[in-house]
Amino acid sequence: MYKKKTVHALLFMLSICMVLSACSSSSSPSEGGEKPGKGKDEGGLKPYEITLAFWGDNQRDLGLVEEAVSKITKEKINATVKLKRIEPAAWTQQKVLMFSGNDKLDIIFTGENQYISEVAQKKLVPMDDLLQTAGQGIIAAFDPDVLAASKIGGKTYGIPSIRDFASYPTMLFRKDMLEQNNIDVSGVKTLEEMEPIYKKMKAARPELSLIGKASGGASIAYPLLLTTIDPLSDMIGVLTDTSKLEVVNLYESDEYAKFVSTLHEWYKAGYIPKDIATTSQTGRDYMKANIGFSTPNKGKPGITTQTGNAVGTELTEVKLAPAKMNTLTITNAMLAIATTSKDPERAMMFLNLLYTDKEIVNLLHWGIEGKHYKVNENGTIDFADGVDASNSGYNLRQGWMFGNQLLAYPWKTDSPDIWQKMDEFNRGAEKSAALGFMYNPEPVKTELAAIENVIQQYAMGLETGTLNPAENLPKFNNALKKAGIEKVIAEKQKQLDEWAASK
Repeated sequence: MYKKKTVHALLFMLSICMVLSACSSSSSPSEGGEKPGKGKDEGGLKPYEITLAFWGDNQRDLGLVEEAVSKITKEKINATVKLKRIEPAAWTQQKVLMFSGNDKLDIIFTGENQYISEVAQKKLVPMDDLLQTAGQGIIAAFDPDVLAASKIGGKTYGIPSIRDFASYPTMLFRKDMLEQNNIDVSGVKTLEEMEPIYKKMKAARPELSLIGKASGGASIAYPLLLTTIDPLSDMIGVLTDTSKLEVVNLYESDEYAKFVSTLHEWYKAGYIPKDIATTSQTGRDYMKANIGFSTPNKGKPGITTQTGNAVGTELTEVKLAPAKMNTLTITNAMLAIATTSKDPERAMMFLNLLYTDKEIVNLLHWGIEGKHYKVNENGTIDFADGVDASNSGYNLRQGWMFGNQLLAYPWKTDSPDIWQKMDEFNRGAEKSAALGFMYNPEPVKTELAAIENVIQQYAMGLETGTLNPAENLPKFNNALKKAGIEKVIAEKQKQLDEWAASK
């Protein structure tokens, strides 16, 4: 969905202590900019240019898409739109420069640690009043609990994009290899039940890398653990039972011990590559090279076809747990209004269109119909005639970033009803009891730095099966305790209890 991020990141620590003061001292929604003015003669809105900043790869026809969007917004809210694209590698640095340089900026992509930091630094406009006056379409598009999950100090500073708000742990397998070896995975429900599958494949294809990582910097267990628990921001103190507000040490839990013990047995059996802890190669890379069989992943509707498309072969999946929703799954991709905006209300009007106007959504998602894409008879889309991925002038494929993805056309490899399934998926997901809780790590930042060093030392080895948990898991937890994890868990529990009492 979005660039792969590690929840272990300690960027959450940046200036978080300012959050509460930022929330309490913020002034009106128009803080940092002028109120929208009326035309002298018409009594309507004055012309205005809305700047939307986001990261993404270069698109040759971005200007044409910008013009097409502006044609619609000019008619509806008397505003044009400037699409300010930033190279992904430069995004974090350029974002800081845009804010500090007081650049012309109205709407900006944000999420996770950046969101909390930007609220703390008073870079984002509180939106609750604006939602009531100019964002009723946004309110109508959301489950109230989901929209409220991004609140900090009781105020809304960011609107999540509507996409997959939940996830489940899944293992993706190459369908052709399963069929060639007469392996049926339909009855498999747990990680342990996969052992006979890998044993049979190892005997038939000993040269294969049977299990890879979901991303180069993550472990095998990471996406499976992340989607089984509520990480409470950083996985240092989590809810293993998401129905209860009880913060525990993940690394001391039965769930963690079972994961890493199973992976170690698989590593010893040769199912996992010997260099798994240090390689940047992923399960997808192995599959593309025709030497891979399976990879762990965060599950959602369409995951098999979308990943299968990426690796060039059909996949099937084994779901290991029901879909769960938590604060992190919602706030990892949001749009916010910058305090440098000269017209926050007009910015909200445009945001409202991003969640309600199908034509604008499809322009940002897919480009211009007839030039960049065409609509198939079944309602899905494909590249326009004579166009493919190599020569398309607009092939951004970041629909999860811009407003309401459920208004977009499905791509041809997805089911025509993918967005209906996604909506049902979101509505049916288990909500964490801590949904909406945002953790302030400032009081324990010294301990967190020491804990992160310990995690770096042990987690990758344990979570790829390369370290023996019987020997190393006790060492890991002893080192965590010496680094202060019990103090961190107590602080997080305290904040969680206070949050629950304030609801």
